[in-house]
Amino acid sequence: MAQETAPGTGVSAPAPQADPPRTGSTRRGILVGAGLLGVAGAVAACGGGDETSGASGSGGGAQAAAGGVLAQTGDIPVGGGKIFKDREVVVTQPAQGEFKAFSTKCTHRGCPVTSVQNGVIRCECHGSTFSIADGSVQSGPADKPLPAKQIIVEGGGIKLA
Repeated sequence: MAQETAPGTGVSAPAPQADPPRTGSTRRGILVGAGLLGVAGAVAACGGGDETSGASGSGGGAQAAAGGVLAQTGDIPVGGGKIFKDREVVVTQPAQGEFKAFSTKCTHRGCPVTSVQNGVIRCECHGSTFSIADGSVQSGPADKPLPAKQIIVEGGGIKLA
């Protein structure tokens, strides 16, 4: 063990030892990790929604991802719509044979819209609703309409333009 002389005393004392490196988890590390897990859970919850009804859902699989047909016209209910998460588009049919498409990102805080029912597109993050006919705000806090997306309807198929 190294010896050191205490200042002004002439007496030798053991040299102070550096703290050994810490291994394992610290309280701060555990708290930060727990906080990140909470944030990850909240982010995952924002993307949730009832994807099993005829009014919303993801679909199209590899064909839609490759730029092919998103859906068949018969897949989009009149007065409703369907959400395609992977393409960030919601396709609606406000009236028989009339198809519209909008961004799935709410104009309030950018959360994804979660459902289409009763003539409105809903964002569950903060409660905004948008018209299936033109994307206009039906109830806030959003104050801007959903941006329209161009689609092509041909041969019974719907695809992004």
